[in-house]
Formats: sequence, C-alpha cells, structure tokens
Amino acid sequence: MKVPIGIFDSGYGGLTILKELVNQLPEYDYLYLGDNARAPYGSRSFETVYQYTWEAVQWFFQQGCELVILACNTASAKALRTIQQKKLPHGYDTKRVLGVIRPTAEVIANYSTSKNIGVLATSGTVNSESYLIEIHHFFENAHVYQEACPLWVPLIENGEHESDGADYFVNKHIQHLLQQNPAIDTILLACTHYPLLIPKIMEWVPPHIKVVDQGKIVAASLADYLLRHPEIAQKCSKNGRIKFCTTDSTSDFDQKGAIFFGKSIKSEHILLGQ
Repeated sequence: MKVPIGIFDSGYGGLTILKELVNQLPEYDYLYLGDNARAPYGSRSFETVYQYTWEAVQWFFQQGCELVILACNTASAKALRTIQQKKLPHGYDTKRVLGVIRPTAEVIANYSTSKNIGVLATSGTVNSESYLIEIHHFFENAHVYQEACPLWVPLIENGEHESDGADYFVNKHIQHLLQQNPAIDTILLACTHYPLLIPKIMEWVPPHIKVVDQGKIVAASLADYLLRHPEIAQKCSKNGRIKFCTTDSTSDFDQKGAIFFGKSIKSEHILLGQ
C-alpha cells in the first residue's frame, strides 16, 4: 500500500515548507501534523524536544508513513540525529526521517560571495550550534554568525508580524547579527516561521545582503532525494492530496495555518503521547 509523506512541525511554521513541497512536488500526497498544543519548541530542552518529536514520528509511522520530514529547525537540531541513529535501526529500519538543517547547510554558502553567513533562528536552534557544525562540514572556509530571536515566533503566531511594534524586534536582532561582522552578505532565516517576516526584514537589511528562506531549498532537496532513492519514492502515494492535523484547536489551526500555507485549510484534531 502506498502512503503519504509525513510533514511535522511544532506548530504552523512547517506549512511554509509544505507550501514549497506542493509547489515543486504537487503529485505526492502529504500528511501534515502541527503539535500546537505543546508549541513553541524553540525554548524547550533537548530532552523535551526529542521526546515530543519522537512521539510525533511514531504517530506518523502508525499512519503508515514511510518517509517523515521534520519541517522544524528546532526538532531537526535537537531530535533528528538521535532518532536516526538510535530509534530507526531498532524496528523501523525501512522508515526514513529527514530534517531541514542538512539540506540547507549543503547549499547556503553558495549564496554568499564573502562566505560570511548570518543565521537568524530560535534560541534552541542557535544553542544547538547545528548550523555552525553542518555549514562548516560542507564549507570549511565559511564563517557563520548566529542571532537568537526568541520573540519572533510569538509575534508571528499572535498576528503581530505586520504591526509597527514588530519593527523594534526585527531591527534589533538584525543589527545584533550584522554587528558581529560587517562582511555578512547572506542571512539565512533558520526558522520556518520567519518567511512571514520577510517584508519587515527587508526594510532593515541593507540591499546588498541576500535573505534566504528554506522552503525552496528543502523542496529541491526532497525532489533530489526521491530521485536518488526510488525504493522510497515508490512507497509514496501520488494523488495530490493533503491532510492537515493538529494537537490543539482545529479552528485556530485553520485560521492561522492559512496565513502560513497561503490558502484555506481544514484540519483534524489528534492526540500525542497518550
């Protein structure tokens, strides 16, 4: 039996990734889960994020999914490696779980002339140093500078990302980042919520600096992965369908999720960790 590709996020942000996946790979079926009841993940401990993420991954496996994408930088930073190395080999060896950090790290330095890259992310992603490690793995000559933006996700999820009040926090963190090295010429938005702040971000970033979000990168990487792994691709159903699930209020998810996804959605409620 063929099954959908699972897409997981702590809440809404992964919908910006799903949007690009549907744009580039519209033929596939997708099952999206937002763990909104326990969001945000960005400030939680490694142990908590790992526990929550593994519970979600197991739920996807119970739905039959063979391939799950952690469309969340915090979950990718704090849980992916452990799941891949310690869980999948023990009873889940036919399953695949992928994240958003590695495919981004593989190409981000190609956007930069100076090889000085700024990373804007949640505190959890910054503290994990995952981008420092992964980017240097692929580009030894790159210099990476990070800035945690702990209030950006709450601003976005409370619908304040277009307000005048958001300008202070957007400008503050951009200036903190650029002060680390004036040679930064590329800024990576290493949180899937942050594309909603791009209009504000562009007001405060000098015009010579490239601002890169992850959606198109991750979608291109998944397309390449499925080409290189036909044994996985052939297990994935192709009816162009999407199912949305949330661990919290479906009405809230449908309303706010539509902003991230770019079109109206209708979700179902599920429970995790029961």
